[in-house]
Amino acid sequence: MEDKSGVVVVMVPFLAQGHLNQLLHLSRLLSAYNLPIHIVGTTTHNRQAKLRVHGWDPISAANIHYHEYQIPQFESPPPDPNESTKFPTHLISSFKASSHLREPFTELLATISPTARRVIVVHDYLMSIVVQDVVSFENTEAFVFHGASAFTTFSYIWEGKGKPCLDDVESYMHLMKIPTLEGVIPAEVLEIAVTNNICHKFNSGNIYDACKVIDHKFIDFLAEGVCGSSKQWAMGPFNPVAIIDDENPSKRHKVLEWLDKHAKDSVIYVSFGTTTSFSEEQIQELAIGLENSEQNFVWALRDADKADIFVGEVRRIELPKGFEERVEGRGLVVREWAPQLEILAHPATGGFMTHCGWNSSMESITMGVPMAAWPIHSDQPRNATLITEVIKTGIGVWDQEDDHELVSSSRIEKSIRKLMGSDEMRKRAGKLGEDVRRSVEKGGVTRMEIDSFVAHIIRPSAMVPIDTNCYLSATSAYEYLTNSSTFIPIPYQSK
Repeated sequence: MEDKSGVVVVMVPFLAQGHLNQLLHLSRLLSAYNLPIHIVGTTTHNRQAKLRVHGWDPISAANIHYHEYQIPQFESPPPDPNESTKFPTHLISSFKASSHLREPFTELLATISPTARRVIVVHDYLMSIVVQDVVSFENTEAFVFHGASAFTTFSYIWEGKGKPCLDDVESYMHLMKIPTLEGVIPAEVLEIAVTNNICHKFNSGNIYDACKVIDHKFIDFLAEGVCGSSKQWAMGPFNPVAIIDDENPSKRHKVLEWLDKHAKDSVIYVSFGTTTSFSEEQIQELAIGLENSEQNFVWALRDADKADIFVGEVRRIELPKGFEERVEGRGLVVREWAPQLEILAHPATGGFMTHCGWNSSMESITMGVPMAAWPIHSDQPRNATLITEVIKTGIGVWDQEDDHELVSSSRIEKSIRKLMGSDEMRKRAGKLGEDVRRSVEKGGVTRMEIDSFVAHIIRPSAMVPIDTNCYLSATSAYEYLTNSSTFIPIPYQSK
């Protein structure tokens, strides 16, 4: 079906897996409104994002177009599991290299702008430097994407303002429990973030991978306290809300077949994302903790991503001698890329030990799976505070009594037993997941947020024609969207 709005959307994700994944999922949601989507990235990172996306096939979306550019290659060492800081400092050089996308991005705008009534640029906050030339195009608007939870995003603003008191005492007390940034975000990365404050000069609105069902109070706080435009939309979850499991054996991943053999809610899934590189000593402690817990588990055991995941050897992490033989049938170690969304959606999965990256956290919340929170760096400790203190769908794996550099096997064992044995927490997580899934249905809060955003970006300018036979007011545009069947969420299958 031909796009009749004259509006084109250009996505500019930050070049890290979690950020790439979020804006690729958002592209799917917006493309369902018959909007052409253009994704700007490098050849390597676009390939990485498409290869790893879960729950849908990005190649099958005809109105999503990928623009791939080569940028200078900066020397990037492999991940160092023994580094004193747990932030993936080996990726900083590639983060800085992303600034070289500014010129090709501007050239793309120069090509698209004359053919569109309006160009909508949705860019990661950390790519503001790249998109700053939007001010040169009269028919272009830029919207800033924030990739952490609303709780975490607001906590940065609140902290920067000197931690002022809030009218909501409970929310204030939750914020008082957030950990400091010391040791979790290097000064060099904070400098990159500060440099990208330039976005406030051309910000037309803010988009969050957040859901009012989860942390609506902090979404409201953001409306009052966020810098730049006061327009904001909480459009999460971006990820598909359910998986239609294909029973064709040739297509199903082996881990799903393994899960089929286990009882409902009997398996804990263990994964620490794409930027965690554990030391050999910590791996040993984790393995012993899993074994001694006597719980069923799936362990996605991979090292942190390199700057280019397609080049060079990947570190093979050694497990205790005889470990996999001793846990055979009860535990499964997966060393390749695991289908995380499908694993979390599987009825056998009853818990998730996670680093609390926001993609993983949101996927777990969506699927109603309680979490054992083991944050490592960046926004993860604050996301963990949201999970354990605010929405109470998880427990902490380590606390101040533990050495931050090493979590003991006994602590890990205790956390797993506590999480998997808590029926109350599982019920709370299940209820929240159900509410989040319903939020994307027609009339749900997330669906209305997405409808509202699309109505805003396709709005006519003083009754500008959409085509020769169609004029839409802002009101009729919204009515069209709210009554439209073009938005097709993936149906939910109960766990």
